[in-house]
Amino acid sequence: MQTDIAQSIFDKVRILSTAEQEEVLEIVEDKLSASERTESRPIWEVITEISSRIPEEEWAKIPSDGSINVDHYLYGAPKKTR
Repeated sequence: MQTDIAQSIFDKVRILSTAEQEEVLEIVEDKLSASERTESRPIWEVITEISSRIPEEEWAKIPSDGSINVDHYLYGAPKKTR
């Protein structure tokens, strides 16, 4: 499937003039560099973006003692006090 798409693009671009091919190449290079910029973002930016989509009422459900009582919440171990 992917090869068919690439071949179709190649066939269509091949019949364009040199100037038009250069324009297409610029568009493709812009797309590639934008993709690279997106993938090379620091992890905290990705986390911030994803967490911003979570409604406040869902954040409110997270236990405030989760780091201390992780075994309790995951495995049912007795709760620890602070």
